[in-house]
Amino acid sequence: MRPAFSVLLLTTLIGCAQGLAVVVALPALLGAAQPGSWLAFWSLSLWVILGLGVIGLAASFGHLGRPERAWRAAAMWRTSWLSREVIALPAFLALAALSLLSLLSLQQWPALLAAVLIAGALALWVCTAMIYAGVRFLREWATPLTVLNFMLMGLASGCLLATVLALWRLTPQAALYARAAAALLGAALAGRLAALLRVRGLAPAGSMQSAIGVANPVIRQTSKGFTAGAFNTHEFFHGRSERWVTSARWVFVGLGFVLPMLLLGLTPEPLRAVGWTLALTSNLLGMIAERWDFFAQVRHPQNRYYQAAL
Repeated sequence: MRPAFSVLLLTTLIGCAQGLAVVVALPALLGAAQPGSWLAFWSLSLWVILGLGVIGLAASFGHLGRPERAWRAAAMWRTSWLSREVIALPAFLALAALSLLSLLSLQQWPALLAAVLIAGALALWVCTAMIYAGVRFLREWATPLTVLNFMLMGLASGCLLATVLALWRLTPQAALYARAAAALLGAALAGRLAALLRVRGLAPAGSMQSAIGVANPVIRQTSKGFTAGAFNTHEFFHGRSERWVTSARWVFVGLGFVLPMLLLGLTPEPLRAVGWTLALTSNLLGMIAERWDFFAQVRHPQNRYYQAAL
């Protein structure tokens, strides 16, 4: 599949915002934080969540043919995971805004409101991931690992962002968030590698015979079926070489997971502000590369017929 950069940016930033929401709301939900000492950290985190959400929403318009009709995307919420995501995303941001309002006005974060924000983040992950996992004929996506990895990678990025924010507003908790981020990065890497191993064992869907309805065992395609480029040949294949795809996978594993874990674990205390910020930057760049690979790995069945164009 050919991924749109706006989708890569949307899923990376919103996933990070969701992860940040979960890891900063948990102490409020569990009553493990005192509002006085945590107030500045919570407020900053919620402002960042809203900022990432606005940027993600703006990016989402980049892959719409008719942006003025975007509101119609919510109309099919009974049957479409995309429509449910369109509803869940603003709802999640509204809950974050309500939490921020509570902090600014009441100087506290009610446990019920924290719980609802966490539930909103989880619901949004399910809606987003099921857009892909629910497409059964694209077997690279049709697995519970898709939902699991969306959650784990978002939690890892969000916890890493919380680590950096804690350095500024809640220094005593920064090391704890760093350890949690390293653990989540390890879990997310394991889940993503499991998905890659699964894809390696998948046989391409369909065949040339099933594509054109001819049972002859020997069929040779000599034309792509068009005299010029078409939607089918542009949108269902990324156009990159196998070497490019392999390089992208090394990049997202290295930048998205390995380097951040090393920086979290090995950066000396006086340099943590630099090292951990670099870890966050590396992770987000790696997640964009991971999103590219997530789309590019799909071998759409229609390419069985249009393979001469690839």
